[in-house]
Amino acid sequence: MVKKNNFKIVIFITLILLSVLLFYFKFFSKKTTVKINVEENLSTSSLSNVIKDVSYVSTDSKGNKYSINALTAEIDQYNSNILFLTDVSATIELTNSNNIKIISDYGKYNSDNFDTIFSKNVIINYLDNKINGEYLDFSIARGNMIISRNVVYSNPENILEADIIDINIETKDTKISMFDKNEKVNLRSKQ
Repeated sequence: MVKKNNFKIVIFITLILLSVLLFYFKFFSKKTTVKINVEENLSTSSLSNVIKDVSYVSTDSKGNKYSINALTAEIDQYNSNILFLTDVSATIELTNSNNIKIISDYGKYNSDNFDTIFSKNVIINYLDNKINGEYLDFSIARGNMIISRNVVYSNPENILEADIIDINIETKDTKISMFDKNEKVNLRSKQ
């Protein structure tokens, strides 16, 4: 009888120890691991979120191709579909028209819908037309690009200065305007 009671006590203690160990490993070891991972990510976040020499290519349903290249891309910590780019160049290859080339110092690229915001020293080249500005909002879904801030459009004959140029990339329809309705677009001949 004493042996049976001792055996029951040993089994009971063993079960308690196993329960305590399982509880400890289940709850405390994971917290420690998570804490270490978080600390490692915090100390190397600028390194782990930066990609060098990136290139993205997309094609829409009409066969138009959009490619973007950048020296570096940093992944947004809150939305992994957003990339912050530096030294950006892009090419829009339209099925029914000539290519459009874009360069800028910075960009914000959405890998979900391919929309891109180019900023600082934006240059757009199309045939012998050149547009300089500080901000370009390009959208494949909308089918347009809106250039703003210190916009200068030039071709071999003319120079035009405006606040906003909105171009439909399919039809090439262009709207040129000023922020202040009382101001006028400045157009002059190069001759």
